[in-house]
Amino acid sequence: MFGLFKSKSKATKARILIVDDEPDYVSTIKHHLEWSNYEIITAADGKEGLEKAASERPDLILLDTSMPVMDGHETLEHLSKDPELRSIPVIMVTAACEMDDIATASSYGIVDYIAKPFDFTELKEKISSTIEKKQAFSST
Repeated sequence: MFGLFKSKSKATKARILIVDDEPDYVSTIKHHLEWSNYEIITAADGKEGLEKAASERPDLILLDTSMPVMDGHETLEHLSKDPELRSIPVIMVTAACEMDDIATASSYGIVDYIAKPFDFTELKEKISSTIEKKQAFSST
């Protein structure tokens, strides 16, 4: 009987994919978001991020810009061209805050752009709001 309630709870936990090559950042944000009852998936570069987005189907992607192998802008381009992945909302979380970076990311339809370092409360609010909007849109 208790197993039924446990699995039901897991099914409603939103899944967030963090794509960033900075292990300390990933570890810190993963810890904070797990405490907020999110399931966290991680990837160290854009190529791995695309693979995990395809296999894990997260509810949201937190994406850095500057990474090895495939940067955030290339990752956004691939996400936007894939009919099965382009509906996943993306929040850029990056130290690259030049107008060109923001404009390029915005052209791919990101939902928000947050500069590092950031306030965890603000990040959690943006994540919560984005996931709520996605769930409301999906249920209509």
